[in-house]
Amino acid sequence: MIKILSLSPAAAIPGGDIFINCSGLKIKNYSMPEVMIHQIPSHIISSSLDLIITQVPLESCSGDLWVSAGENESNHISCEVAELVADNLHPVANPVLDIEGNLYTTISGRKGQKLPNAIFKINTKGNVEPWGTDIINPTGLAVNQQGDLFVSSRHEGNIYRISSKNEKFIYAKGMGIATDIVFDRDDNLYVGDRSGTIFKIDKKREIFVFATLEASVSAYHLAFDHSGNLYVTGPTTSSYDNVYKITQNGVVEIFYTGLGRPQGLAFDIEGNLYVAASLKGRRGIIRIDRKGEAQIVIAGADLVGLAFDYGQEMYVASTSSIYRINLKVRGQPVT
Repeated sequence: MIKILSLSPAAAIPGGDIFINCSGLKIKNYSMPEVMIHQIPSHIISSSLDLIITQVPLESCSGDLWVSAGENESNHISCEVAELVADNLHPVANPVLDIEGNLYTTISGRKGQKLPNAIFKINTKGNVEPWGTDIINPTGLAVNQQGDLFVSSRHEGNIYRISSKNEKFIYAKGMGIATDIVFDRDDNLYVGDRSGTIFKIDKKREIFVFATLEASVSAYHLAFDHSGNLYVTGPTTSSYDNVYKITQNGVVEIFYTGLGRPQGLAFDIEGNLYVAASLKGRRGIIRIDRKGEAQIVIAGADLVGLAFDYGQEMYVASTSSIYRINLKVRGQPVT
């Protein structure tokens, strides 16, 4: 009797790799076992008597996963597969939700590329429409307490405000290579200049240097915890990068070390941190709990960002698409 002991992880975007720990598997004549996910056969990458590595089919959806070899079939275990929401995009940071549950993302484009439509709004019915005007290389997205969308341009170093009527205004200039942006609970805006500075822009639009870090080869990504500490990732040339914690006084600490190319991040309601990164060579969404222990919770290549919705689902951004997946976890509420 084949028995599945565990899945690692038990959730993936299509194309992600799942590790299946099992017992009782007997392989005859060097034949490969078969793994089914919601009645669809998956691609076996490797197999031994106690471990199968399989790739989630592109056409798969959430459902039961099981292993069979000849006439023997294992127990069934639930496997969560992300649903495609939108593609033909180019996000480079977290998507962001407004107060009505609409999601915003980008076609960021190559350096200096100017597109007629580079920001897109995905409403709660899944309809996609252009939003905003021709901002060059839109990168970071954030929504303030009034529901206005803010966008950084890493090409210009500007921060733009886009009103609920889809009108564009320059909010701040001179932010260097402006990448991710985030608001704190008092509606102060923080901007990551990937050359080594975290700027703070208060509600009077006065600009301060909040903290300095090692420069990033791609972008800074920002998120606040429930205590008002700012967490930052910024990939370097190392394959063993840090997640930084910056206190409200601007003191920089290392929160976690050991991720490969860490990018977008977000907190759940319990204070666990989720990061789009690689852990021990496996790419996906990594959860770091409050004790500092990390594990992969969603498998998937090319992931750059994430955002919790207002229920128990998460939006995950790859370099070309937005997916939605039910992790049965609530995100940290916006305060």
